[in-house]
Amino acid sequence: MSDESYTVCLCFRRRFKMPVAQAPEEIKKLFEQYSENELMNADEFHKFLVEVQKEDEATIEDAQKIIDGCKNVNENGLHLEPMFRYLFGDDNSPQASNRVHHDMSAPLSRYFIFTGHNSYLTGNQLNSDCSDVPIIDALKRGVRVIELDIWPNSDKDDVDVLHGGTLTAPVTFIKCLESIKEYAFVSSEFPVVITLEDHLTPDLQTKAAKMIIETFGDILFTPGHEALKEFPSPESLKKRIIISTKPPKEHTEAKEVKDEENDLQNDEAGEEVAQQNTEPSGNEPEQKKAPEYKRLIAIHAGKPKGGLDECLKLDSETVRRLSLSELELENAAQTHGRQIIRFTQRNMLRIYPKGIRVDSSNYNPMIAWAHGAQMVAFNMQGNDKHLWLMHGMFKANGRCGYVKKPDFLLDPDEIFDPQDTQPVKTTLKVTVYMGEGWYQDFDRTHFDPYSPPDFYANVGIAGVPADKNMNKTDSVSDSWVPCWNQEFEFHITVPELALLLIEVHEHDVSEKDDFAGQTCIPIPELKCGIRAVPLMDVKGDKYNNVKLLMRFEFINPP
Repeated sequence: MSDESYTVCLCFRRRFKMPVAQAPEEIKKLFEQYSENELMNADEFHKFLVEVQKEDEATIEDAQKIIDGCKNVNENGLHLEPMFRYLFGDDNSPQASNRVHHDMSAPLSRYFIFTGHNSYLTGNQLNSDCSDVPIIDALKRGVRVIELDIWPNSDKDDVDVLHGGTLTAPVTFIKCLESIKEYAFVSSEFPVVITLEDHLTPDLQTKAAKMIIETFGDILFTPGHEALKEFPSPESLKKRIIISTKPPKEHTEAKEVKDEENDLQNDEAGEEVAQQNTEPSGNEPEQKKAPEYKRLIAIHAGKPKGGLDECLKLDSETVRRLSLSELELENAAQTHGRQIIRFTQRNMLRIYPKGIRVDSSNYNPMIAWAHGAQMVAFNMQGNDKHLWLMHGMFKANGRCGYVKKPDFLLDPDEIFDPQDTQPVKTTLKVTVYMGEGWYQDFDRTHFDPYSPPDFYANVGIAGVPADKNMNKTDSVSDSWVPCWNQEFEFHITVPELALLLIEVHEHDVSEKDDFAGQTCIPIPELKCGIRAVPLMDVKGDKYNNVKLLMRFEFINPP
């Protein structure tokens, strides 16, 4: 391509705007229906907002503000072009609220909490670097639970963070703590929980306690000597740091592996974590068991011996945290589903990835959420589809990192059974009109070196098994601005736990289809009407311009 032609292409990319001729026919018909003489005044636009967009609280003044904010508008109202631009604009979001709107005064156990796994790893679980950078990134995204594996350093005189028994390069514990303090509340004012997988000797536990106290000072929540009888609320713990780990007295064997890796023999093909006598034996005098460290632990963790029934046993006098692997949960759900839900009504349940996920991939979080697990721990440095679901769930409630569990998971008198088939509560009708923005955000040869891309969209529901459903549009050949105009219906039995998953791919005849964007929206927060849906890259970061124009309609709204 000549320099002149390339310059023309760049200019076209910068100036590329959606022509009104490409507006979907349905939108043109709606404009005709709600306008007069090709002009929609404030009264007519208000009627459109209420009847089509289902914005029942919208006023005529609101309608006029939107009209005034549109460029190239006739002083008497909207023509089709500015109305189309508004519908496809950034202010026409598909999500109902960007503020915290759940009741935040209930105990922590009544919330799903945005939770990380091995939060310090930059890549895979075997030989990537340990760093505070992924911790910072997670906190900026709204993650509220940070996991640190703490070990003696090589000289046995300080505390490092690393994935034990692997080739991961360590980062110092104090550096991680300082970064947590700096970034803990940049995206949310609600509490940050630090879960410690502790492999320290008593003297290093004492040193770790001193680091924690000196770093966090008054923002550290410490319940004192007694275990909590009920967890405090997120509201009462705003801008506080909470420590969760096993109390030192529960480290009873020198070669005990950490609770997250109890399933190693079954699913890690022999990978081992070498303790090398770094844990307390349990036989030390009481004064050597780091009492300062124990007093810092607000959420006591541990896995009682005696099988699942013992693990899920309730105690009216205390609350605690239990950790299960994704495989342990899958098995337990088959035999103890209601017991798990009853346990999670007062206690914390943390689910973590199975050990063979050395590539830092993730698992389907839906089974954990359906059983009330608060801390569904994910590898945040990944880019898999399950991580998109995690991002989607925590777009809810103002992205604060805490989402109130639905009432049916909290009812002590009628325990929800995830195995039961529920009746359909609502039907969601989704229309995929068109997409734009790839020309601005991607190199012109990104998808195909010789022709424009052939885009198609996948649209579906992630949720309980009965609700899981995925549909695909046709591929639109050779177009940077694909127009699909296709409609799908989804019958949803548990909308409280359902997510709308949207993906766009570029069809490739000879190779794997190219990824072209995704997003995931909680069904309880999905706005009706015609909406501009921004798409994210594989890591969950928003593109500058890529978005879809879609319509959402509920029959029997959730």
